[in-house]
Amino acid sequence: MLATATAGITGGFASMAIDHMLLRDAVAAGGIEKRAEFNGGIHHPARVQRVIQLFMNGGVSPMDTFDYKPALEKLHGQMLGPKVKPEGFTSVVGAIMKSPFSFKQHGESGRWVSSVFPEQAKLVDEMAFVMAMYSKTNVHGQGAYLSTSGFLLPGFPCMGAWISYALGNLVDDLPTFVVLPDSRGLPYNQRGCFSSGFLSAVHQGTVIDTQGASSFPDLFAAKRFGFATPSADADGLAILDRLNRNHAQHHLGDSRLEARIAGYELAAKMQLSAPEAFDVMRETTATQAAYGMDNKETEDFGRRCLLATRLIERGVRFVQVWSGPQGAVNNWDNHGNIQTELPSIAFSVDRPIAALLRDLRRRGLAEDTLVVWTTEFGRTPFSQGSGGRDHNGGTFVSWLWGAGIRQGIAHGSSDDWGYQTASGKTTGHDLHATILHLLGIDHEKLTFRTNGIDRRLTDVHGRVISSVLA
Repeated sequence: MLATATAGITGGFASMAIDHMLLRDAVAAGGIEKRAEFNGGIHHPARVQRVIQLFMNGGVSPMDTFDYKPALEKLHGQMLGPKVKPEGFTSVVGAIMKSPFSFKQHGESGRWVSSVFPEQAKLVDEMAFVMAMYSKTNVHGQGAYLSTSGFLLPGFPCMGAWISYALGNLVDDLPTFVVLPDSRGLPYNQRGCFSSGFLSAVHQGTVIDTQGASSFPDLFAAKRFGFATPSADADGLAILDRLNRNHAQHHLGDSRLEARIAGYELAAKMQLSAPEAFDVMRETTATQAAYGMDNKETEDFGRRCLLATRLIERGVRFVQVWSGPQGAVNNWDNHGNIQTELPSIAFSVDRPIAALLRDLRRRGLAEDTLVVWTTEFGRTPFSQGSGGRDHNGGTFVSWLWGAGIRQGIAHGSSDDWGYQTASGKTTGHDLHATILHLLGIDHEKLTFRTNGIDRRLTDVHGRVISSVLA
């Protein structure tokens, strides 16, 4: 009977409606013990109530973007790397290779930034850089899992799912956790990076295709179905309502049906909220241009950054924006030639990211929104082939911006070559712990018992990076 009510709802919209329906059931059944209030958090006062994560898929080269290494210029061409190919490297180790891009210092903080990021360079005084990130793998799939879920293997909830589980939703007519993948494809591990793992499926990321004919297939009936009018829908739902109420009267004490009825009422609300929220064309021409929607190379990522802003503004708690699909091209996996491959992918995100930060501040969202820029690992200071760089988990860079962040500072450093961490070594577990801390969550207390083990996002690791906190 209830299935009839959803027969016409498919694709992304159906997933959103069902997710929220199940969330309400979980709350009603006591599956979520406490829903957080922004003014108090769960374990301590929160500084942040919503997060945008910008994930650069493929492994961004730190010494060609944010980690200036003048020693590479002096040592260029010398064979100083390991003689035996390290695990996870895809080819033999080549000679030391300097960056083909110029670096300059920017802002009062004097942060060195490569020429590939001219727009982000203007905002470095608002960012907190984590300069000595470390991954214990050089393999994309494992690195992506580790960066998103805290584990090398599949089957564990990603950070967005843990946040959804801990805090629930901010509004009743949009999802809690939205994923905006690259239009060219999903990242390594496909949807595994947005999985709810052993948590309820309600907490998995709602994946939205922003380039399709419609982000929500079958939200409204096609024109050829003339009989599917709003009044006909209302009549059908009224009949279902009477049948369901009658069923409920004969099953007193069973709250599942009542919870599902409330869930479908939510779906009806989303028919009103979703089209408006996802329509970035409602923004001014100037706003669209600022995000790079007037340029073919920046349009896709710019559109998704603008959409992330609109969703955060309307109450979505966690939005993940991906740059680059899996594979050997069109991402940050620059094995072939850094000089020819990196500039295009960097250009595609630079202007949109700068616009995102400025727009969040303009809309008054910077006071309670956190933006996190990261990748799964870095790349080698040694050449691969003629001009590429291989995988390297030894060190890479992330940055944070927004509520609760100390501006214009850097935590940690890599060695002179940008090959390994030198001071302030920081893991993905530490980054996750810091994000949860800003949301008012103690990462050691956020647990879920499964298979006899109290699991958490940070496994048995993690510490808050206190130096980046305001």
